[in-house]
Amino acid sequence: MRGLKMIRSAQRHNTQCPLPASKPGLLPTVCGYKSSTFIGVFPRNTPTLSTKRRPVLPSHVTMQGLGKLPGIAQLFPQPRVPQPAEQFYYVFQGDHWEPVESGPSEAARMPDAFSVVSWNIDFQRPLENERMKAALDYLGKSSIRGGKTAIIMFNEMIASDLQLIQQEPWVREAYFVADLTGERWISRYGTCMLVPKSLPVKNVFRVPYLKSDMGRDVLFVDIALPGDKTLRVGSTHLESLRADPPRRPAQLQMAADFMKQADAAIVGGDLNAIEDFDKTLHLSNDLKDAYLETGGEEGAEEGATWGQMVTKMERLRYGLGRLDKILYCGELSAEGFRRFGIDAVLEGEAGERLVNDYFGGLEKPWVTDHMGIMADFKLRVTTFSAAGVESR
Repeated sequence: MRGLKMIRSAQRHNTQCPLPASKPGLLPTVCGYKSSTFIGVFPRNTPTLSTKRRPVLPSHVTMQGLGKLPGIAQLFPQPRVPQPAEQFYYVFQGDHWEPVESGPSEAARMPDAFSVVSWNIDFQRPLENERMKAALDYLGKSSIRGGKTAIIMFNEMIASDLQLIQQEPWVREAYFVADLTGERWISRYGTCMLVPKSLPVKNVFRVPYLKSDMGRDVLFVDIALPGDKTLRVGSTHLESLRADPPRRPAQLQMAADFMKQADAAIVGGDLNAIEDFDKTLHLSNDLKDAYLETGGEEGAEEGATWGQMVTKMERLRYGLGRLDKILYCGELSAEGFRRFGIDAVLEGEAGERLVNDYFGGLEKPWVTDHMGIMADFKLRVTTFSAAGVESR
């Protein structure tokens, strides 16, 4: 695989990212990659990539307990400006996963049409291993992804979910993975992204949100386009519930700032759009909403991604909501949008246990409480065709 710098020998079975110290007089490095490469990529007044890992919360602090704490800032000092931290992504080689050092790769022929998939897999619902395996089996069906080049994002991943992702044959065969471990998450759960091997990955990095009481961040993958251009794809899980002042506006604004540094950019995930202001956050940040741009209507039941696969009590209390979104900007257009997952259920004895044991009772053994979403995109041919973007 040309353009990929494989980290071998002693790191062959080690998925942790070493942070080599910089030599005197040289720029700091992160995972062996010079920070100077990213100067000009990040928003103005943003420091180059952090050479220190974000601390991990103590194992006894869960998300439920975190909500009762005065704030994560009192546990760990938080920076006043975004701190993007570069990291590895991984490829399956032979019989194991290899870390790949982020860095410029030789630009492959990028298809002008591709899809982005996002799915939140509830980390609290019982039978987490069985549910995640069922979700992966569901996504592995070619009918779900339509045989297209599809970037897949997951929200609310826990450590065992990442292990199951690594074991999935269709993932091993066709995808890069970021991440294999949750060591870069601040909370006990986080995001993960699967990127087709056919796409030339340039960089992978996370940016913790400056204002988050739940340890939320955005995971970005930069993909090389011909003509020295960049497609930046981000996966995020914005702050849950209500807050005073609200957290989500500042979080999406930070994500949008990073998006606008690329020629084309997408961010997707559980945006927890539960308040009126959430309906216009994309407009406030000069972003487009793939669902709305393809004919969807705000408030329509057909667009709801949460509420169908929960207990009757939860549905009556909270109703339906379009919590999950895919937003974009730059040199691309949304060509299609759909939901999926209403028929993703556990079969057999496991399904019966889930229905019977879940507090409040489920009507069906759904693998999660969120519907998945998928948006089809097309790069603007007038911008990239002359530079060699592959049309399909």
